[in-house]
Order: sequence, then structure tokens, then C-alpha cells
Amino acid sequence: MKMKLLIIEDEKITRISLSNTLAAEGFEVFSAGDGEEGLAIFSREMPDIVITDLRLPKISGMEILERVITLKADCRVILITAYATVETAVRALKTGAYDYLTKPFSPEELLSILRKIKQFNIVLEENKELKKRINLLENRTIIGNSPAMKKLSELISQIAQNDSTVLIEGESGTGKELVARALHQHGPRRNEPFIVVSCSSIPDTLLESELFGHEKGAFTGAVNRHTGYFERANKGTLFIDDIDDIPLLMQVKLLRVIQERELTRVGGSDNVKIDVRIIAATKVNLKKKVELREFRDDLYYRLNIIPVRIPPLRERKDDLPILIKHFFGKYGSEKKFELLNEEILKRMIEYNWPGNVRELENIVQRIIALSFLGTPDFTLIEFPGQSVRYSPAPDSEVNYPPFEEYILQKEKEIIDWALKKSEDNISRAAKLLGIPRTTLTSKLNKFLC
Repeated sequence: MKMKLLIIEDEKITRISLSNTLAAEGFEVFSAGDGEEGLAIFSREMPDIVITDLRLPKISGMEILERVITLKADCRVILITAYATVETAVRALKTGAYDYLTKPFSPEELLSILRKIKQFNIVLEENKELKKRINLLENRTIIGNSPAMKKLSELISQIAQNDSTVLIEGESGTGKELVARALHQHGPRRNEPFIVVSCSSIPDTLLESELFGHEKGAFTGAVNRHTGYFERANKGTLFIDDIDDIPLLMQVKLLRVIQERELTRVGGSDNVKIDVRIIAATKVNLKKKVELREFRDDLYYRLNIIPVRIPPLRERKDDLPILIKHFFGKYGSEKKFELLNEEILKRMIEYNWPGNVRELENIVQRIIALSFLGTPDFTLIEFPGQSVRYSPAPDSEVNYPPFEEYILQKEKEIIDWALKKSEDNISRAAKLLGIPRTTLTSKLNKFLC
């Protein structure tokens, strides 16, 4: 979209010359011969930039500056004058002028200022988009209007203020960490740390050190004291994910820390007092693990003071549309939600989602990626165990290149189209494609290799 620019200049030749020069530069130019006419055009068009002479009939350039800044704070105003003084320049800049030019000036001087404004506005737009995406990523709220999710939300609001230990049970990908964060954010410890530890991602030999910390020299490689997850979460909340993966020997030590509210670092002798709310999560039925003697019953009962079960996605398919829309928005592709046809939506509803919400998010990302190549071919979206009704190709003898080569070729085509459309402006091309500028730059570099 072209930037709108208003020129207010009583010298006709200067006004026409500037209008032609700036229109050739790609601006949508409006012009006025006096301040009154200029303000009328400004109120109607709300331009991004105003270039105004300081001395004008009816209303002065300084008055125009003050009115423009009041009406549109982000408008850039450039004052020009043949009667420059230090006092007027200082006053103009203090009032809010972007810059100040003394007549006579070369077109290149003005163009240099305008290019800087253009670049600055591009950066501002990118920052707005980035902030929007960061907010979407950070605003990890529980999404769903199904009865099961409404019941879960009510339970969270009831128990958040309670400082008791919570055990969250839910299949992989259901959003156990999301629930834990909601409990923390709505509880009395919301302003204190929220620390996450996943037992499945830490080797058994390092788990004790990671949870409780270690002293310098406790073992080979322990060159400094290490603060464990419990100490880092002091005064706040410790979320222990995949607690079902914790070894039996560590379960004994963990039980002691939870009961006594104190720990001893590996290689140390001092008892360290801790004040932590514990929220644990399991992806399996922990009660069954207790019955199979794979999990200590005393630790289970210590953790299971307030049980919370998260329903799998297959039990709340009413939430699919709102979740799908959310993920399109999360990746800055809200408009691409309209690409979904009845066939793909039907398949999504029929599918049982063993990977739950995480799997749904991955599918949405795949649809967005395919949409960069044109209208997505939904036959490329696979749902394991579901029979897919493929439409036969018009020519069964048609030969396609290998998949990766085909995708790369289409990716080059769409990027080439965006660059031509944006006149090789990478920021605008990235905006056309709906991807971050850094992603587009990375792809261009890959093509050059």
C-alpha cells in the first residue's frame, strides 16, 4: 500500500515540482496552496506524511504542525522555509516536527528524509506484527467451549487459590503445562517464579542434581555450585512434568523433599529450606502404575491431593473449530482459515487425534506451509488410520519430480512472485507471503547456495 503524502506550499511551481517528484517515488500525493485547504485535505485523507511551508496564507505552517500532531500523532511533518532561524527550527522540533529543511534544497535531500521515514515505518509495522505474534505465543490461555473444558476452567478457578499439591493427568499433547500455568497465574504465587522440569528429558544419572542442585566438587565436572529446580522455584511454583518417568530410587528422595520442605544438594550436608507449590503431571494412569509397583504409593498419595484430569481432544471435538482458528491466528495466518474446505474439516472431525492439541497445531502449521504454494492440496495432509478419498488425476500418466524437489520448485515460484509484486522489497514480500522477514531472508540465502 502506498504511503499518503500531503504537500502544503503556496508557490505553485515548487508545489507542482515536488508533487511530480514524490509521485514518481511511489507516494500517493495530495497538494494544497494554503493552510486552510491543506487542513481540509488532511482531515479527509489522513496522510502519513505532511510537507508544509512555514509561511502560508490563512494558516501558518507552525499551526498546521500543531493541528496535525493533535489529529494524528504518528503523522510525520517536515517543515520547509526560506526564512530559517535557529529559534524556529528548535520550536518546530520541540512541537513535534520530524525534520526541518531550508530553501533552496535539492530533491535528493528531501527524498533521503522520506526514505528514512519509509524504512522507519516498515520497522514499526514489523515490530507490531512481532509483538502480536509474541502476545499470541505468551497468551497461552485454555481454549474451548465444550462442556468438558468449561468444567475444567471452573475447577481451575476453584483450586488456583489453594496452595495444595495438584496432580494433572492427561495424554501427551493435551496441554498439561497450560493448565499448570493457569493455576500459577491465578494463584497467590503469580508474581513469583514458575519453573518447569520434564523428568523424561533428563537422564536418570543427572536427575537428582537437576532437581536438588549440587555443590562444587560433588562429582567430576562439578566446577561450581549448581542451583536445582526446587531452589529456582522458591516462593513460586514448580511444575514437574512426566513424573511417571521418575526412577523408583529418586521417588524416595522426592517424597522426602515434598514432606519435609527442605533438600540437601548433591555433595553437600546443609539442609536448604524451600517454599514451593508443587504441580505434577502424568501422561499415564498413575494409579495403575502404583498397582503394578512401578510407582510408590506413598508418593502417589502425597501428589494426588487435588487431582485434575484433562480430556483428550477426541472427547471434546466441539472445540475443534475454535482451536483451529486460534492456531491460524497464532502463526499470523488468520485469513488462511478460509482455505479449509468441507472435505478437510469433515476429515478433521472424524479423526481421533491421538496426539491431541499438539498434533492439531502441527496439522495447521502444515496447511499454512502448503498455502504458500497456492491453494493447498489437502490430500497431502495425512490422518493415520483414516481412509482418504483422493481425487484421480486428470492424466494418470503425468509424471511429477520427487516431493522435496517439487516443493522447493513451488517455493521458489511463490517467492519470485512476491519479490516482483513488492519490487524486490524483502520486508513487503515477506508481508505478502505472511511470513517473518528473517524466514524469507533465510530461504533466499538457501536458494543462492
